[in-house]
Amino acid sequence: MTRVVPVSTVVDGLKRLESGLITTGSVLDLLADVQVDAGSVKRYAAWVDDRHARHLVHRDDLFEVLLLCWRPGNRTPVHTHNGQLGWATIVRGGLAVTDYEWHGCNKPENQNVVGIDCVAGATQIDLRAKPTVRATVGGPVATVSKTQTIHQIECPPDVGELTASIHIYSRPIDSCVMFDLVHQRCARRDLKYDSVGGVQASPQPV
Repeated sequence: MTRVVPVSTVVDGLKRLESGLITTGSVLDLLADVQVDAGSVKRYAAWVDDRHARHLVHRDDLFEVLLLCWRPGNRTPVHTHNGQLGWATIVRGGLAVTDYEWHGCNKPENQNVVGIDCVAGATQIDLRAKPTVRATVGGPVATVSKTQTIHQIECPPDVGELTASIHIYSRPIDSCVMFDLVHQRCARRDLKYDSVGGVQASPQPV
């Protein structure tokens, strides 16, 4: 039976995990049969016109919790997660997630840099898409891991409504490599928040 809980309950559960070994499975266990209450994220929720918005809910040395707000048609670039662990669950609406396998590039010397997965700079890239998976309210938690670190997320046009999703990263991620597969190039980009702790210009209710 699914339990509807405030986002603060999820944050408190993550804090308890910090005293032990953080694994993909331990966070999946925390999120099992849990639905984040939409009302508990109203203070963070705001949408922008031309891209998804990133709102910081909680951050410490081991975990970062974000509310991402999407309009139909918004999508991320294909990007890495620095070999960090990540989990995503839908609050409302729906997303499509496409994982990619890395099969090589012409800058292998830029791989496996201490503290990050890659400094980028390639001009020939071999990424191969896996089948796209739909993420829905009450559906399975989407994950990234140390072995599956590259993906793209989209709010498909057929979702037909504003979408909000909770994303958890361990450790926090301040930059990532973004791939332009059309022009065969990649670059590391800093990541920014649209709001921190619910402080934002124009909040919109979930």
